[in-house]
Amino acid sequence: MSNIRLFFSAALSTNMTDKLDKPQSHYLSKVMRLKENEFFSLFNRNGEWEAKVLSISKSIIEFRITKQLRQKENAKELWLAFSPIKSNYQNFMIQKAAELGVTKFLPIIFDRTVVRKINKERLEKIVIEASEQSNRINVPIIEDSQSLSNFLKTNSIDLIFTDLNSNNNKIDKSKLTDRPVCIIIGPEGDFSEAEREEILLFSGVQAIKINENILRSETAVISAISIINYVIN
Repeated sequence: MSNIRLFFSAALSTNMTDKLDKPQSHYLSKVMRLKENEFFSLFNRNGEWEAKVLSISKSIIEFRITKQLRQKENAKELWLAFSPIKSNYQNFMIQKAAELGVTKFLPIIFDRTVVRKINKERLEKIVIEASEQSNRINVPIIEDSQSLSNFLKTNSIDLIFTDLNSNNNKIDKSKLTDRPVCIIIGPEGDFSEAEREEILLFSGVQAIKINENILRSETAVISAISIINYVIN
């Protein structure tokens, strides 16, 4: 299997032909130096396929799908509810969370959230690039920003609450169901007391202290995901 992987949003099937867009064509022909009759991989949520370069004309690559390499993934749903932070730290956080297996990102505007807007288009590009690099098939979904109350009312999940005030440092696997597991990470100023109370009233929540130290948001995300992956995998 080629180690050159590109996300392709349209349907894929064996023997079909199509063309890559200009940025992807430029990447393969100018950066990776791929030539006619050489191979690369295309993937989306339905699986991964081997593709052969048929022609390169006016800097656009035409390809044919030769065979399917992998079926679609049925991995456990792992979500991340987070407070938006400064873009450079947030981009790093989203990239690493995608590499570690998060399937959905849910930006939450908390009482103490400082950054109140996200560049959704930029984050979608980051998760696609992270998926290409990390050999994933399922590209994570980026939700629109929402309030904490709306998030809690509209989702049926096993919620892992990263709470500095908790005395618990272990996740009880027996309490996890077949629902998505969702980690909730607070803003840089931490959750307000009213938010803590609201979260703790949620059915199916487990509060956990992931570290004795106060962690930056992006560090807390990586730490929490690693703990969850150890428990559920």
